[in-house]
Amino acid sequence: MVCLRSPLPPAQTLEQRRRNAKFAKEQESRMGKSEDQMKKKVREVKKSPVSFFWIALLGFVIFGGLVFEALSRFFS
Repeated sequence: MVCLRSPLPPAQTLEQRRRNAKFAKEQESRMGKSEDQMKKKVREVKKSPVSFFWIALLGFVIFGGLVFEALSRFFS
């Protein structure tokens, strides 16, 4: 009787090796850090110091004034 199974485990594919290396690197960077420290790494979305309303109002005043001035010169 011939044994068809090899005693060695199946080889990893290149993609599996890459993902395993990435996972190991992430795990090493987490060693010795608490959960709170890991949560702080999540970046917060930076807010503009000026709200969208004020930017829109300023744009309307500047560009709206230009449009109204151009229309008044065109029709007069």
